[in-house]
Amino acid sequence: MPTDSPIVRVDRPLVGLLALTAVSGIVDAVSLLGLGHVFTANMTGNVVFLAFAAVGTPGVSAARSLTSLAAFLGGAAIGGYLARESAGPTRRHWLRLYAAWEAALLFAAAITLVALDGDRTALEARQYGAIALLALAMGLRTATVRQLVVPDLAPTTMITMTLTGLVADLSLAGSSISHSLRRMASIASLFGGAVLGALLLRWGPTVPLIVASVCVFVAAAYVVPPATRRADPIVR
Repeated sequence: MPTDSPIVRVDRPLVGLLALTAVSGIVDAVSLLGLGHVFTANMTGNVVFLAFAAVGTPGVSAARSLTSLAAFLGGAAIGGYLARESAGPTRRHWLRLYAAWEAALLFAAAITLVALDGDRTALEARQYGAIALLALAMGLRTATVRQLVVPDLAPTTMITMTLTGLVADLSLAGSSISHSLRRMASIASLFGGAVLGALLLRWGPTVPLIVASVCVFVAAAYVVPPATRRADPIVR
């Protein structure tokens, strides 16, 4: 069988995107549990938090949610503009470059939080920088991942539509088992990443973010290996 089969081309992006989904779980675990009731990957949650803050709910900060939303939208705008200019081999180069940027932003957030470990006053004063860096990275990634259209795999920062598709298609006679497996893998990846992030937070917020940064590099290296074959699209 030829080594350039469509199955091979799909499997690499699929595994890589599942790894990035797990990273989203890690990032939101850090932001929600370590930076005070704010999401940096799941913007739906921030909109809800803004509504809670608007009616004076204790413990919910409108400023944190707005910071995250603004940074995420900024990252998405940058990612969308650059991704539109890429195609074929250029797209492969852009994906490698994007991964380096996301990993750098995650690492920068980790460095920002090094001085904050165990220092509540410093955490309160400087956490907005970390929130902005994390949300910027997630917005950049979400815009980029939209170019990797793997069938039945939702964007790597949310799974609402994945859950809906999984349950809705159970009633269809022609539904594919492989489609359901992809959706379940996406859900499991986000769940596993959130669990890992919560566990690693025991050693402070820097540890899970460094782990997330390394995971992004590994996932990108797997999806787009240095020795690319011809100018094939990444996913067909």
